[in-house]
Amino acid sequence: MKLNKTTAGNIFLFAAFLMGQVIISVTSFAQTIIPVQTQHNALVIAAEKDKDIRIIFFGKKLADINEYKLLQGAYKQTEEYTGLASSVYTPSGSRNLLEPAITVTHADGNNSLDLRYVSHRQIKVDDNVSILSILLKDPVYDFQVTLFYKSYFREDVVEQWSEIKHGEKDKVILQKYASANLHIKAKSYWLNQYHGDWAKEMQPEESRLTHGIKTLDSKLGTRANLFQPSVFMISLDKPATEEEGNVLYGALEYSGNFKIDLEVDYQDNLRIIAGINNYASPYTLKPGETFTTPAFLYTFSDKGKGNASRQLQSWARNYKLLNGNGDRLTLLNNWEATYFDFNETKLAELIKDTKKLGVDLFLLDDGWFANKYPRNDDRAGLGDWQENRKKLPDGISSLVKEAQGNGVKFGIWIEPEMVNPKSELYENHPDWVVKQPAREEHYFRNQLVLDLSNPKVQDFVYGIVDNLFTKNPELSYIKWDCNAVIYNAHSAYLKNQSHFYIEYMRGLYNVLKRIRTKYPSVPMMLCSGGGGRVDYAALQYFTEFWPSDNTDPLERIFIQWEYSYFYPAISSSNHVTDWGKQPLKFRTDVAMMGKLGFDIVVSKLSANDLRFCREAIASYKSLKDVIWHGDQYRLASPWENDVASLMYVNAERRRGVVFNYLVSNRYGAGSKLPVKLKGLDPLRKYRISEINLYPGTYSSLENGQLYSGDFLMNVGFNPQVNSGRASVVFQIDEEL
Repeated sequence: MKLNKTTAGNIFLFAAFLMGQVIISVTSFAQTIIPVQTQHNALVIAAEKDKDIRIIFFGKKLADINEYKLLQGAYKQTEEYTGLASSVYTPSGSRNLLEPAITVTHADGNNSLDLRYVSHRQIKVDDNVSILSILLKDPVYDFQVTLFYKSYFREDVVEQWSEIKHGEKDKVILQKYASANLHIKAKSYWLNQYHGDWAKEMQPEESRLTHGIKTLDSKLGTRANLFQPSVFMISLDKPATEEEGNVLYGALEYSGNFKIDLEVDYQDNLRIIAGINNYASPYTLKPGETFTTPAFLYTFSDKGKGNASRQLQSWARNYKLLNGNGDRLTLLNNWEATYFDFNETKLAELIKDTKKLGVDLFLLDDGWFANKYPRNDDRAGLGDWQENRKKLPDGISSLVKEAQGNGVKFGIWIEPEMVNPKSELYENHPDWVVKQPAREEHYFRNQLVLDLSNPKVQDFVYGIVDNLFTKNPELSYIKWDCNAVIYNAHSAYLKNQSHFYIEYMRGLYNVLKRIRTKYPSVPMMLCSGGGGRVDYAALQYFTEFWPSDNTDPLERIFIQWEYSYFYPAISSSNHVTDWGKQPLKFRTDVAMMGKLGFDIVVSKLSANDLRFCREAIASYKSLKDVIWHGDQYRLASPWENDVASLMYVNAERRRGVVFNYLVSNRYGAGSKLPVKLKGLDPLRKYRISEINLYPGTYSSLENGQLYSGDFLMNVGFNPQVNSGRASVVFQIDEEL
């Protein structure tokens, strides 16, 4: 191995080959440069002579790796007042005066912490994935933090987390324990954050970050993303556009309380500190115990927001989303057809309608369970997971057989983390419920949360799923809902209530891991009254998520548009319902921009409506590989134009599909100019054909016309969207 030199002196590197992996550690040094590099980007860390360790660069990587040693001089600045302003993981109580990444109270009551570089090692997992670990220790106390950087070279994504442990004589209190601490230099910073509520998910809001701290956080316990999702963008120097600008995407992989601090310091640097929210959660760490934080993921693009989103979507399909490169089931859900009012006869007819419609699966929603307190509305029965004998005298198994007899699959809805006070579960196990023992109960949607910090409750929740599959091995799909947040947080099981929010999430993940160990490939939808729990820590156990209970197609265009910056189309469950004023074609076209489903009364469809749906489903199945696994391009924003346009292109650039929608009702609104397509090969010829035409209507496009990729990307194509053609979908095929 060739040894490199740094400006401060020689570094001796010891390299060992262990099971095909390269491990590098530093045995002596004056200054050490540690780059975390992906295909296009770099995070550069420097360990100084005094063993302070800092971030000295983040952005587009340099062509010559040896020039990273010059960065310290290029960015030299005084840190007289801030001390460790650019620290790789800023401690509190010693030489730092800015927002810390970690705060502790030692066993002797001292609140200071200093973290110095000890060593690092690089493990190459495969030709695309590497893991860097950096060991930091306090020179006074037996306390250490190991920082991990898992880099995905081709996708330009980094996951960062920390492991905290100590060898002090007694317990140490972790007051704050972030996953990551980034340090960025630019002239200005623009934050694109999201807010929302039920049926109003992913509302974007962009503003310039000024000096001080901007905090994005949640204290809801469950449904943590309901009001404030843990995803964001930071544009450097000026707001990034779809195709231009430097932009960082960040997201915490955690389903519970989170906190992201964005601090612009007095020298105009941006410090990002992300992790579990330490609200009401000081953690008592025993000697020898390791506290592992959730991963904070980020990707950087110098080519605008579109490129960053494609990087993140590719990473999600390849590494995080369950079966991200696989198949999905189209379905018919009974919820809006029946709500709680159904029986075996009604459901049997709906199962026949599933076959008639042409989708893969029938999904039975809420209302199928509980007997003493039957689930006839949302005020009773939740927690009592036995089949309701009046509605389903022959049980779930008869419905599974009915589905099999009709050549379709069967799926079922559950909400296993919750309980109605009016239930046998509540009566028999009041100590399993999250509530303050001396306070009046406060309900969210007439329900309370089960205490998943309790192993017995974990067994119960796991048993709900396991029993369903044990009794019904052919069960093919689970819709997992989570409709309540946590009020009056208290666990009858835990001795230390400060651990509650953390132990709840550990319990949830334990259950999901057990389910996936026994049932590794069963499709499951992650639902939380809409998008209240959409994050990559949860999605590694689920095949898809439910973006919003708002299925008005016009609203969904905006909601799905914003989700698409962070999540791939294959993960987004989109259903055709009766919400909204748009025609069936418009509603179906919008739902096709992800994983298609229906929640309609098929028996009430006209002959032409049914024919349209069947033909659209056939078209969708022929294009699903492009939509689910292709590259996504946002061509015209619904926030800025009369017409929204979004495109998918397969990896070979031979096939694509473009969705166009009229989003303005103003007089004369429509597509007056061509939409410039993206992602094609400029030298190839493509044939354009309009699809999803309603029976009896005709395309105004020149179907079958050949265009070069160069023409379509530089001149464009007009889909001719107007009040009479409010939704236009056309596919693109290479002429071979």
